[in-house]
Amino acid sequence: MRRQTLLVVFAATFSFVTNFGETLISSAQHKEDIELFPSAEIKWKDGPPSLPKGAKIAVLEGDPGKTGPFVFRVKVPDGYRIPPHTHPQTERVTVISGTFNIGMGDTFDQKKTKAMPAGTFGHWAANMKHFVWVKGETVVQFHGNGPWTIEYLNPQDDPRKQK
Repeated sequence: MRRQTLLVVFAATFSFVTNFGETLISSAQHKEDIELFPSAEIKWKDGPPSLPKGAKIAVLEGDPGKTGPFVFRVKVPDGYRIPPHTHPQTERVTVISGTFNIGMGDTFDQKKTKAMPAGTFGHWAANMKHFVWVKGETVVQFHGNGPWTIEYLNPQDDPRKQK
């Protein structure tokens, strides 16, 4: 009887260790599939037509134009401005470098903005009217759920409609 109990305990332990080991191997293989984006190696492309000229973009995860999670960075030169606009979903922003100045409302007024220096995270509700200007070359990371779109309050401000 004692021998049978020991065999059952051994078999159960062996089964657990074997399955646990397979789980560890599977997890280790999955962890090798990570993607890293050191700042110096990020590949920047011209910004989308929905942003004023001068913006550069690097998509780090997902596709901002499609349904689902995304992460992208935008790099813009000193003095860059985005006229009053909205987004249909909550906007989430982390300032990587420079100063991102955000103002709320339907009229651009540089004096009514709040400075977001490097390291600052901010978010604002979907459809909130806001505008932006930057001080110094600025890199900002956006993340959320797509599709990410921008709608300018004044159609004349929309770079997609300018030639």
